[in-house]
Amino acid sequence: MRCAALLALGSVSLATVAVAQNVKPPKAQLWMDVSTGSMAGMPEMDLPPGMGGMLGGLMGGRGGAPGGNTAYGMARTMNIMPPRVLDIALYNRLKPGVEALQAIPPGMRMGDTLQLVPPPPAQPVREREPTDVPQEYQAPKGRILIYWGCGTEVRPGQPRVIDLARGNPADFGAAFAGRYVPDRGARVGPAYALYPNEQNRVSLGRDSSLVGEHQVLGDGVPASMKFTLGTAQDLMPPIDLQNSGSPRGSIALNWRPVTNARAYYLHAMGQVGNNDMVMWSSAETPDTGMGLFDYLPNATIDRWVKDKVLLQPEVTQCAIPKGIFAPPEGSAGRGENAGAMLRMVAYGSESNFAHPPRPADPKAVWEPDWAVRVRVKSHTMAALGEEQGARGGRSAGPAGRGGAPMPGGMQDTPPPAGNEPANPLTNPVNILKGLFGR
Repeated sequence: MRCAALLALGSVSLATVAVAQNVKPPKAQLWMDVSTGSMAGMPEMDLPPGMGGMLGGLMGGRGGAPGGNTAYGMARTMNIMPPRVLDIALYNRLKPGVEALQAIPPGMRMGDTLQLVPPPPAQPVREREPTDVPQEYQAPKGRILIYWGCGTEVRPGQPRVIDLARGNPADFGAAFAGRYVPDRGARVGPAYALYPNEQNRVSLGRDSSLVGEHQVLGDGVPASMKFTLGTAQDLMPPIDLQNSGSPRGSIALNWRPVTNARAYYLHAMGQVGNNDMVMWSSAETPDTGMGLFDYLPNATIDRWVKDKVLLQPEVTQCAIPKGIFAPPEGSAGRGENAGAMLRMVAYGSESNFAHPPRPADPKAVWEPDWAVRVRVKSHTMAALGEEQGARGGRSAGPAGRGGAPMPGGMQDTPPPAGNEPANPLTNPVNILKGLFGR
């Protein structure tokens, strides 16, 4: 009986596979990634040509040549200069690697069309013989302290501690293991046509809108490749995030609901003392969450909201537990390397269009003439410990003009003698270098 049951189960599985619909890749596929970035408490700045790319590189974007949206791929980063980024990638199987045009609605305020151009040839990498004499090996030092969950007090069982000096090197990898964003973006190469590109770097303005009809035109592109974007696919507004408190106490975070947000996620990281790195996330699980700052499929968002990894769209406040970013006892003021950088993302929806639509008959072959995937998100960054006053600006203190501290520790005027500059954004790369004695 048991064998018969197993054989019957196998027959059902094979039958299910046999009737699975035969889906072929579309003749033309378009990816659109739309991102809105901001720095909490700082008003949006209108920058002269060239400054957007330079500051984008300083703030973790890719930067690039003069102009606005300077390089494809910026929409997947935490870039805030320029604040609105649009990435477009076209793969045309009938004519790969050929330029195309995308007709856009007037509300984008970027002209009538966007030129899609193949990427320039990759520069060959010249391998060189190492010239530096290896220095004496320095073992990792310090600890990684992992906290999680919204609340004013540290919860029982926290933090999770990874001691790099005494632990196995594999522990370091385990500290950063966990959930990650599935890679569903275009894997661009010479066969693709992209925007932005060297011929067109026009940026979206603060009053731009993607709502309306779009059409892709070009040699081999199906004539029917037209699609209409609605408000669900439009630019998301900046996150209006406020924080109050100090590293020695609980830090309160609150924000206004973000239009079209399906979920939120917050993550903070900072160095405490000389050797400890502290990480915190708004999730209810002890995951470092370092890999969640990207676009997420709708089903993944819904599942992780249910798992309490992401905050529900109705949530508008959170608190970082008291003292986890506090400087060591006995240090004055901000202390030794005190402070932390907070990142927050509001996930929008992923939308998919295809023509012709999928047949209702599962036995029918489906080979779309074209398909389009549109993804939207909004993100912001904040230097923790700098209290903000009214919405739209921080409270007075060591800062740039208007009371807003300059990003990355930059000051447009020197601070008064004897005062420390505004708390700079903690650089995760520098923290890791310090932990490994470099």
